[in-house]
Amino acid sequence: MGMDFSTLRTLISRYCVGEENWVDSRTIYIGHKEPPPGTEAFIQQRYPDNRIVSSKYTFWNFIPKNMFEQFRRVANFYFLIIFLIQLLIDTPTSPITSGLPLFFVITVTAIKQGYEDWLRHKADNSVNQCPVHVVQHGKVVRKQSRKLRVGDVVSVKEDETFPCDLILLSTSRDDGTCFVTTASLDGESSHKTYYAVQDTKAYNTEKEVDSIHAIIECEQPQPDLYKFVGRINVYMDNEPMARPLGSENLLLRGATLKNTEYIYAVAIYTGMETKMALNYQSKSQKRSAVEKSMNAYLVVYLCILIGKSIINTIMKYAWQSDPNRDEPWYNDRTESERQRHIVIRAFTDFLAFMVLFNYIIPVSMYVTVEMQKFLGSYYIMWDDEMFDEELGERAVVNTSDLNEELGQVEYVFTDKTGTLTENNMEFIECCVDGHVYVPHIICNGQVMTGAAGMDMIDTSPGPGAREHEELFFRALCLCHTVQVKEEETVDGIKQGIHAGKSTSFYISSSPDEVALVEGMKRLGFTYLRLKDSHMEILNREDEIERFELLEVLTFDSVRRRMSVIVRASTGELYLFCKGADSSIFPRVISGKVEQVKARVEHNAVEGLRTLCVAYRPLSPDQYQEVCNLLNGAKLALQDRDKRLAEAYDIIEKDLILLGATAVEDRLQDKAADTIESLHKAGMKVWVLTGDKMETAAATCYASKLFRRNTQILELTTKRTEEQSLHDVLFDLSRTVLRQHGGMTRDNFSGLSSDCTDYGLIIDGATLSAVMRPAQEDSNSGNYKEIFLEICRNCSAVLCCRMAPLQKAQIVKLIKASKEHPITLAIGDGANDVSMILEAHVGIGIMGKEGRQAVRNSDYAVPKFKHLKKILLVHGHYYYIRISELVQYFFYKNVCFIFPQFLYQFFCGFSQQPLYDTAYLTLYNISFTSLPILLYSLIEQHINMDILKKDPSLYRDIAKNSLLRWPIFIYWTILGVYDAIVMFFGAYFLFDNTTFTSNGQMFGNWTFGTLVFTVLVFTVTFKLALDTHYWTWINHFVIWGSLIFFVVFSLLWGGIIWPFLNYQRMYYVFMQMLSSGPAWLSIILLITASLLPDVVKKVIWRALWPTTTERIQNADKLYKGQLSEFSPLAALHAPHKAAGPRRGSGAQRNIQNPRRSEPLSKKIMFTHWRETPNYSTFSPLLRFADGSKQGHAYSGAGPDTSV
Repeated sequence: MGMDFSTLRTLISRYCVGEENWVDSRTIYIGHKEPPPGTEAFIQQRYPDNRIVSSKYTFWNFIPKNMFEQFRRVANFYFLIIFLIQLLIDTPTSPITSGLPLFFVITVTAIKQGYEDWLRHKADNSVNQCPVHVVQHGKVVRKQSRKLRVGDVVSVKEDETFPCDLILLSTSRDDGTCFVTTASLDGESSHKTYYAVQDTKAYNTEKEVDSIHAIIECEQPQPDLYKFVGRINVYMDNEPMARPLGSENLLLRGATLKNTEYIYAVAIYTGMETKMALNYQSKSQKRSAVEKSMNAYLVVYLCILIGKSIINTIMKYAWQSDPNRDEPWYNDRTESERQRHIVIRAFTDFLAFMVLFNYIIPVSMYVTVEMQKFLGSYYIMWDDEMFDEELGERAVVNTSDLNEELGQVEYVFTDKTGTLTENNMEFIECCVDGHVYVPHIICNGQVMTGAAGMDMIDTSPGPGAREHEELFFRALCLCHTVQVKEEETVDGIKQGIHAGKSTSFYISSSPDEVALVEGMKRLGFTYLRLKDSHMEILNREDEIERFELLEVLTFDSVRRRMSVIVRASTGELYLFCKGADSSIFPRVISGKVEQVKARVEHNAVEGLRTLCVAYRPLSPDQYQEVCNLLNGAKLALQDRDKRLAEAYDIIEKDLILLGATAVEDRLQDKAADTIESLHKAGMKVWVLTGDKMETAAATCYASKLFRRNTQILELTTKRTEEQSLHDVLFDLSRTVLRQHGGMTRDNFSGLSSDCTDYGLIIDGATLSAVMRPAQEDSNSGNYKEIFLEICRNCSAVLCCRMAPLQKAQIVKLIKASKEHPITLAIGDGANDVSMILEAHVGIGIMGKEGRQAVRNSDYAVPKFKHLKKILLVHGHYYYIRISELVQYFFYKNVCFIFPQFLYQFFCGFSQQPLYDTAYLTLYNISFTSLPILLYSLIEQHINMDILKKDPSLYRDIAKNSLLRWPIFIYWTILGVYDAIVMFFGAYFLFDNTTFTSNGQMFGNWTFGTLVFTVLVFTVTFKLALDTHYWTWINHFVIWGSLIFFVVFSLLWGGIIWPFLNYQRMYYVFMQMLSSGPAWLSIILLITASLLPDVVKKVIWRALWPTTTERIQNADKLYKGQLSEFSPLAALHAPHKAAGPRRGSGAQRNIQNPRRSEPLSKKIMFTHWRETPNYSTFSPLLRFADGSKQGHAYSGAGPDTSV
């Protein structure tokens, strides 16, 4: 009965989708073989296939899903409603006027998004269709990766990537081990060792593997990369042998097989259930801050629109309360119209007014924004400065929707290994008894530069020193777990020293060890191989020395050291030990500790990774004791790790210090400069890494994330073991807030020198404790808030030992904090994908660790240094351009539709349009669209070199400053003012002069055309006045669109078009232009409209210039040569505390007391008057202020001393 019940349960689980929710383990039959009869029921569970999906749409759901996403936009939905109203009721304008632009917008956007998703499908297909080798019926069969099923036995060869999560059955090595790099998963490029199942490791051919009879029971898939629990039952003569399985038997999808010829393994998790796929975040639609502002403005304009329509509807019924006006003799109502209820009539009128005024909502703005983003994104792809010759790669844009977000970043989250560093270890120096040895200085037998002050390797030191020195070199050649590979190329691993010859290469689970062994090779001691448990070394005299390897005391992160015990050919026994200084110095009893300690500290400050080396001679009796200790611990079943640790502790003592080494994980080119620039630009940089704390901290110092004077606060497991998390958090928060007097530091004081810089270091375990939701009974309260408070007041934060999903949690935590800052994540491995997807902007680096990050990012760059240009230059320009585009669109539509509103007061609220239908339709599509599109593509308000040199300009646009409400209201008021000038100007100027020279009268269409002409010219000139960067294209488009308007009007009214039923514009435009007063009024009204804006700008620039405006003024002064002057600091607006940017003159003098002091003179290089000359003059600030404007233009001015 129990049997039947389990059968029933599994059957239900097979047909119910929620199987995983209640079956907590899975059973896998290796090679899909049934177990022997009588053991248990054979029920094949259903698992997903091995397909990976990163795309958003399919062929079938593209149209409905994309339409749904597009109509979530306020404007699109609104225009759809307007279009439907025009179809349903009799409205003053035709449905085409709103239907055509809407159709155009939807189509353009759908094509763009469809194309981007098609690229994702292509990438997925290339992964899903790559071939894998499966063992079937004793033969190897090729299959596509997507057809792989759970239970298939897979054969993987060297340098191939694992197609899914596998349990290792056997390998080409006799000991059943294989070596794997997991670079694309957790960012570590070192070799890790994995072990085959004990009972199956002898099965080495396809036939043998096919004969394995076994069942695996393991947990359901979960995202933790380092955790796996399962067991395997191997049937020998129908008797099951149970063996435990752990993470050391599990090969993860995305990892690569190294230094092992082939392996056989069985698939246990496939497709979207692999640990790599479970660590992906789902791809959600990211929306930029600018788009959110646009939607907010649209709602405001929608309210204005509804307000106008309600006012006009009420006024209409008030005006028509007089029967003579309601039903004049020439416009009798039909019977059906008289019968209609007043509410229905009023509602229809309200809708008609809505349609008439609907142009205030600019639908074409969305098309223009889409086109601007799509075309603008090519600037990043075409940028030659972001081309990497080594990789042959350019920057890539995967999502152009976020261009302007690059100009708004406040937090940068970066990975360390491979992002900040090159992931290449290099041996720098070693120090023996206080003597420093630098290999490259005497590499070619000659002293290189930089050798001054270094001790050379002396060929004739004292006999004791010489012996010690050689012992040190031997120790480093023996104390490691490096493997030697005889081959010419090894992917991603440093190559041998003798270029050109086929030589041996070193590989190890730690790149540091490889660097040390290579360093020894350069100093004359070469490690050759480990053969039959003997290690062979080639010494300086080219003699081979053999040492028998007796014991390896492996490295672990708690002890932070490793040791080997060896027997020399002379029979002497040695214990060699190397490890972190903190774990070696306390165990040393003799040696030159002080000198070595000083050198270690010196190197650590330089950001180098340091290790100390010590030894201890052992007598045979001591060795026997050591053996007994170790064997006892190794055979213990309970607490084996604890027993081993105790044994190691007893063995590794009474050491004699030999010296220390220094290794550098080279920072990427210009990484420190980039981080410094980001700091100056007001961004906070966080490093999130899976690496250990000391290494990560050293990198942070090297990359200038932490400065020398930064006070480091630690929030680590070590500290929380000593006191509770609650106390540690409150201590830190007190420290930080005491310094800042309870005020949180705002973005702008990021670099102020008067207050201490704090840097926070936190590790993964402590972070998960902080993130844990508060329990009801505990007094812990909410730690997240305190943690955020501490982080906000730190200029830099380092998070080490992070799991991939924890990186995403941190980003999410900051995103959700009360300021809602814009975040950017940058990384290069699959372990960074979840944080790249979580941040507002995700940037992938085309590193050594696969293409996972690049595929899932919004932007991809070849190197970390390119982040500076993509943010400070491209991001800045994109934001400036798009914010002008948005404000300008609203402005020109207010100018366009407000006269229409005023006109209703003069036409009895009869919904009579002021402009002709052609003008209504083409105003936004043709007459005014190209100039603003072009402006939003090529405007450069400041020279590119200046933006790169002076990162603090980025702060001028921080926190969406150009789309704030005051600026929006200013543009709207400007639009209303222009509309009133145009409408009433035309109205009063033509109050009396209603006759042209030939006695004809001006009609309503002429009046509307006059207003429209002034309108088109005014809004185009407004844009021309705002343009700083003129090219022939600007001139062509701006003046071209005005000429097009004139030519179109002449043709539209000058020819009788056969397809029109009636032609109300016939000859109107020509007649208007034949009148002198019309010309005069056009010129007068355009001037009157533009004047206030120009005056306001001039006054504001003279009295309260922003930093950007100061630099623009100075750049004009120096005819665009400003980028050659380095001291831009002189131009900066005085540094203020948070407060109003523009203050009164008195305030400004207090804030900048240095204004009256004599300004120092600086030597600069100038290019005036063609020939270069050195000229001395007062810094640029004086000119920018206008205080010494007089002689600024003459040559180099009277101060010149050539």
